[in-house]
Amino acid sequence: KQQPGDFAIWQAADGTWQIWSCIRDTRCGGHTRLFFRWEGKHITDTHWQPKGIAMRAEPALGESAGGLQAPHVFKEKDCYYMIYGDWQRICLATSPDGKTFSRVLNARGQPDLFSGPYENTRDPMMLKLNGLFYCYYMGHKQGAHYQSAIFCRTSEDLKEWSEPIMVSAGGKPAAHTNWFGADAECPFVVAKDGLFYLFRNQLYGANNLNTQYASPNPLNFGVGHDRYRLGTLPVAAPEIVLHKGQYYIAALNPGLDGIRVARLRWIER
Repeated sequence: KQQPGDFAIWQAADGTWQIWSCIRDTRCGGHTRLFFRWEGKHITDTHWQPKGIAMRAEPALGESAGGLQAPHVFKEKDCYYMIYGDWQRICLATSPDGKTFSRVLNARGQPDLFSGPYENTRDPMMLKLNGLFYCYYMGHKQGAHYQSAIFCRTSEDLKEWSEPIMVSAGGKPAAHTNWFGADAECPFVVAKDGLFYLFRNQLYGANNLNTQYASPNPLNFGVGHDRYRLGTLPVAAPEIVLHKGQYYIAALNPGLDGIRVARLRWIER
């Protein structure tokens, strides 16, 4: 019953391509989740080589047992940064080569950057704009007006973070969900030609569904309205990669048995 979930895809320092995915329903205990990794020589390769379990939760550092979720990797200067969820918090690890990551511990001896305002703080991704880091993530909360929402916090140094801003919630996609936390998952934001494009997930599996928005403001993709909504794609948990002038989209297989990659074209409307 093991299934890959939200994942990260990036090119390591040696030129190889890496995928780390949250695998759920394992026997690791707790929330049953850990990170597994694969490696390919090219982003267009098939049958990437499995490289084994990459990371497990560390309860001694405050992480929830079996609670690792949704890694995202970005490179800043000569260092690779991984942000990920530990079931309730967004955490940070770094790597010199983009393959082996070590947690960055704060003054309390834990790897967390922040949590909340909703429960199950998770699915982070990072975008850097004009020297400022924008961390997009989601949470869900039973009984809240928007039970699932995407938030953003900003930072200049990856240590001190702003208060959260709700950047996307509600709107038409809410009608398609099959559980209260799933209409605003796995946010991914792309900056392109003066606009910001949000890929917002609603459904995994055979009926996978993702909705896209385009906004001139990276902190406002619509809360309670569809003003910036573009359309939908039959994909789940997509990541967008720009490599040598070509865009690619990576997403979960509809059968939740792997990850697929395709070339992506942008069409002006």
